[in-house]
Amino acid sequence: MEMNLQPLATTCFVSGDPFNEGDRVLSHLMRAESMEIMRYDVLESHLREFHADGILVCSWGKPYKPRAKNENPERELKLTAENLFVTLADPNNEPSEENTRLVQFLALMLERKRLLRPKGLNATRDKTIYEHAKSKERYEVEVGEFNPAFFIAVQEQLSGLVGASEKESPAAEETPKKEPEV
Repeated sequence: MEMNLQPLATTCFVSGDPFNEGDRVLSHLMRAESMEIMRYDVLESHLREFHADGILVCSWGKPYKPRAKNENPERELKLTAENLFVTLADPNNEPSEENTRLVQFLALMLERKRLLRPKGLNATRDKTIYEHAKSKERYEVEVGEFNPAFFIAVQEQLSGLVGASEKESPAAEETPKKEPEV
């Protein structure tokens, strides 16, 4: 699965203010009704004012760092499982429950594809260390409990990316209620 992903903006989606080096920028990946994946970058100070239509797939925050002149932004435009993992697992990002769950799932998937190699647990034994096969960078991923609730939650997040209809999503299913017998 590949999708196009917009590169990090240079201005805040809410205020239009330019980002300065070191500003805390929160990025949101959202699926619009048109099924297009949109990226919104917002200064942390303007987060309360942020609103966009669509389904929030994931979000992350990190200090803004302007692109180097020789950096190729086109390289990062393809949204693949590998790119999404590298983005969300970046140690500069503050993990959220949703992102942690998605990172754990992507790590399992990429390990199976041999794009990540497990290197054991960290000293406190609460994170698995993975080495990225291409870059040799190491990422720490929280050890998770892979129970049915975990996979249902991940499925809901991924349906936001791939565009499953509301009826296909387990969260949208309702158990028919029986009327009480009189």
